[in-house]
Amino acid sequence: MSKKVPYKIYLTEEQMPKQWYNMLADMKVKPAPYLNPATLEPLGVTDLYPIFCEELAKQELNTQDRYIDIPEGILNFYKIYRPSPLIRAYNLEKALGTPAKIYFKFEGSNTSGSHKLNSAAAQVYYAKEQGLKCLTTETGAGQWGTALAMACAHFGLDLKVYMVKISSQQKPYRKTVMETFGAEVIPSPSETTKVGREILKNDPNTHGSLGCAISEAIEASMSRDDCRYVLGSVMNQVILHQSIIGLEAKKAMELVDEYPDIVIGCAGGGSNLGGLIGAFMQDRFAGRKAPYFIAVEPASCPSFTRGKFAYDFCDTGRVTPLAKMYTLGSDFKPSPNHAGGLRYHGMSPMLSQLYYDGYIDEARAVEQSAVFEAACLFAKHETILPAPESSHAVRVAIDEALKCKETGEAKKILFGLTGTGTFDMTAYSSYISGEMVDYNPTDEELEASFSRLPKVE
Repeated sequence: MSKKVPYKIYLTEEQMPKQWYNMLADMKVKPAPYLNPATLEPLGVTDLYPIFCEELAKQELNTQDRYIDIPEGILNFYKIYRPSPLIRAYNLEKALGTPAKIYFKFEGSNTSGSHKLNSAAAQVYYAKEQGLKCLTTETGAGQWGTALAMACAHFGLDLKVYMVKISSQQKPYRKTVMETFGAEVIPSPSETTKVGREILKNDPNTHGSLGCAISEAIEASMSRDDCRYVLGSVMNQVILHQSIIGLEAKKAMELVDEYPDIVIGCAGGGSNLGGLIGAFMQDRFAGRKAPYFIAVEPASCPSFTRGKFAYDFCDTGRVTPLAKMYTLGSDFKPSPNHAGGLRYHGMSPMLSQLYYDGYIDEARAVEQSAVFEAACLFAKHETILPAPESSHAVRVAIDEALKCKETGEAKKILFGLTGTGTFDMTAYSSYISGEMVDYNPTDEELEASFSRLPKVE
């Protein structure tokens, strides 16, 4: 008789990964190069130095090194809140009456309430090592801004956060937490930057978008030589840092002689999804047994399922390099009634290439009322209030477990619980009161956005 798996599986401090895994090194087809928006020529490492820290720019374009050592200063910071637990969702399984085994990797056991701290610590550490004094960034739901504020406070750097205006209104306490750690938080678009003023001139009532906030943060960073821009998703460097999630999850499952049949991650810009699947995707690259990978995104911002795989700007102000990715168009703005996070118009170029080539098996778009239904069910049985972003993965994990109930298959399902929903009470209240409205962009709206994609041969 097999040994019962404990509710929570923790690695020891000694078992924590000491290296990040770089999927780029094992990809047969690499993501298309970033392009200079003026010349359409591929960018090299030094071209990224004015925007990113030098070490991060090198990581961004590193397609050779499979493993990259985690510096001791970052490891010491990780030890404050890592390793994070792998949890067997016994109570949810029982409630569903499914033979499936449901596991989730919980990344919410830190004050930021999310996985974002994994990359925030790394990016701030490298900025400090380079001698920088200031960082700028954007944030949507606020987890990234909070995580970065924590890391900047720890390493002693100033931070300016451009927070999507509608999010700053819906989640005022996120702003307070960032300010508690010393960050300056500015609702975006704002009057503090040229691009912000231009956006407001054209649309004074705009609710903002991550694309707008990125434009403002980059402009602000380039006004000082001792300042750089950092970001919490989309880029290769971020997915590299987040690979610690999947590495820990895989090792924890090995401790109880388990291996997932299905791996599910929520997908906005790609940081959580890429971080969770990396260690398991390595098995597929090597031709070994691998899970079925599912990316879950909101129906109101469906870059994978309804976007174009094309070159696009990463920001609304069109000041960033061009990236080839699944995109809805840099001008796309989710409906203001969209409360479930994952608002970015594009998807990580690395993950876009993996999806295009069939390494990510499936992408699903789910409506937010179904997402919050799953979140409430999960909370009642597992006693964790999940972040709306994470709840997209919860939704599909439940759906897959119910399929197992119909077929009698005892599949092993792993999903990423990226964080907690403690600061998302407005969204939960909207759902519970029956005021939440689902919205899917029309084909006409998407085609209008696609028509403004840059023309790249």
